[in-house]
Amino acid sequence: MKSKELRDKTDDVLKEELTNQQKQLFALRSQAVTEKLEDSSQLGKAKREIARIKTILRERQLAAAAGK
Repeated sequence: MKSKELRDKTDDVLKEELTNQQKQLFALRSQAVTEKLEDSSQLGKAKREIARIKTILRERQLAAAAGK
């Protein structure tokens, strides 16, 4: 998912998406350990997606704090 698409979502939806991505990353890591992971680039993609979501949430948190 692109950053623009993520920015259009609400905080609650982003937090839910973050939880889903973290679960997916755990599953991918489990597959990697058992050598059942076919595409190892999926690990990096999942990590980047998590980082994007966390960055957007943090930006919003800082913007809210600055607006007080």
